[in-house]
Amino acid sequence: MNEPPLPDRHAASQPSRRAVLRASSLVLLLGAQQIARGATILAVRVWPAPEYSRVTIESDGALVAKQFFVTSPPRLAVDIEGIDLSPELRELVAKVKPDDPNIAGIRVGQNAPGVVRLVVDLKQPAMPQVFTLPPVAAYRHRLVFDLYPAAPVDPLEALIAERLRDANTPAATPVPPPAPATARAPAPAAEHDPLGDLIAQRASGPAPGNTAAQPPAQPPVVAAAPAPGAATAAPSRPGNRATATETDRIIIVALDPGHGGEDPGAIGPAGTREKDVVLRVAHLLRDRINATTVGGNPMRAYLTRDGDYFVPLGTRVQKARRVQADLFVSIHADAFTTPEARGASVFALSQGGASSTAARWLANKENQADLVGGINVQSKDQHVQRALLDMSTTAQINDSLKLGTVLLGEIGNVGKLHKPRVEQAGFAVLKAPDIPSVLVETAFISNPEEEKRLRSSAYQEQLADALMRGITRYFAKNPPLARSRSV
Repeated sequence: MNEPPLPDRHAASQPSRRAVLRASSLVLLLGAQQIARGATILAVRVWPAPEYSRVTIESDGALVAKQFFVTSPPRLAVDIEGIDLSPELRELVAKVKPDDPNIAGIRVGQNAPGVVRLVVDLKQPAMPQVFTLPPVAAYRHRLVFDLYPAAPVDPLEALIAERLRDANTPAATPVPPPAPATARAPAPAAEHDPLGDLIAQRASGPAPGNTAAQPPAQPPVVAAAPAPGAATAAPSRPGNRATATETDRIIIVALDPGHGGEDPGAIGPAGTREKDVVLRVAHLLRDRINATTVGGNPMRAYLTRDGDYFVPLGTRVQKARRVQADLFVSIHADAFTTPEARGASVFALSQGGASSTAARWLANKENQADLVGGINVQSKDQHVQRALLDMSTTAQINDSLKLGTVLLGEIGNVGKLHKPRVEQAGFAVLKAPDIPSVLVETAFISNPEEEKRLRSSAYQEQLADALMRGITRYFAKNPPLARSRSV
């Protein structure tokens, strides 16, 4: 019997050229399939808000998506190509909150090989926007669904509804506001006031509670001290409980808590997020403004964002103008590359160059918020808003400097100042042409000591008190224009 030949030892130890080529081809084919199947999903997020709800899918590579909208019942379907269903995508289902004003639920499934379909069921007719964002800051590629109500939330309507709702709320024990002002509005004839018109219409019609913008869930607590509870209860306005039949001049202060949603702002060494701290301070300041009168005229705060969601810079200005705000105060927490920097600052707009290199650097950093937060650059509204931001006047800047000076003086009474004067630079959020506008950097969150203070309920209260004193001092010397509003 012939024995089979022994294998060649050299051949056994080294694969043949044909085997190598076959293996290489297999690797190339698998690699091509993997590339075709696309990116890995890194994170999914849902940001609910009355104005719009956002769904974000973050991945390590660009995603390709096709979408279509069904009107009845309203839902958005998006097919994401080149990926398979993953646990990260399944998480979207549980991330929708019952109180989301716009999203009823999200369904996700493998629609076809290499194609995942997401269906966003909506609570009301919507105008969805689907777009992608390139990597920026800490984020990789993002696929974004912005779900705007077909009937947009009107800031005027929201402000009126809140005002009338408070009018029907039993008054609490009166607590005097800090440093009440004595200024009175002048007596010239009132200009046309769309806010007054809408208030009159709503006062004579049904209660506006159903159409008002409902505030989202309470933001995360950032105070290290015990919860403020009773110590921060909103005081009532002494002797000035509004009703739908009173006629007075509402003084409106637009408060603009910086960043929000996808944009956390600066983050301190201990992980404190700027967006959380400034929203808390804005809420405290809102309570004080709503409890204050100026020369017998009630004040009202309007927040450009009242929860953890992103608002583009131009939209913040647009909202303040829509409610005919008398002042605009943007609240931030500064950060720098080294922890030594400290102190609060106040900024006004500059039509020319910045007042210092640091002011120019900060303005450039803050103006990049839209890149981090994520805007749809194809939206026509964005082009309109950018045109608006170039209309600011010398008078507005002069009034802004007056406001900034009194705010800086009051803040200096409760903390260290970074600069002893109001600085100026080209902040996009300060470019309302007809509203005195300032940006307040409350402290350096990048400084460990100041981060700790910003987290403290006591210091947040002190900041709110200081800002309130500054606002009332400003109105004492600069009475607002006369406008009659029936509230």
